[in-house]
Amino acid sequence: MEWSVARSLSSRVSPATEYEFRHISLPRTTSRGAARRLLTEQAEHGHWELARLRLHPDGTRKIVLRRKIMRVRPTL
Repeated sequence: MEWSVARSLSSRVSPATEYEFRHISLPRTTSRGAARRLLTEQAEHGHWELARLRLHPDGTRKIVLRRKIMRVRPTL
């Protein structure tokens, strides 16, 4: 599920800044190194940044990534 406006982050971000979000769930069998590689690849190639990572008691990881939505204004 993706949201276009970051309402929960409004205290740290100007209201005009818009983000898109990506939710990822990793099973407990995923190693820390594999999770790190996945997040690094998303950051380098998809321009995503880590917004939230939750490690649950059962070992699953819930990850929320975000990136700015770039609006291109017409010049003519």
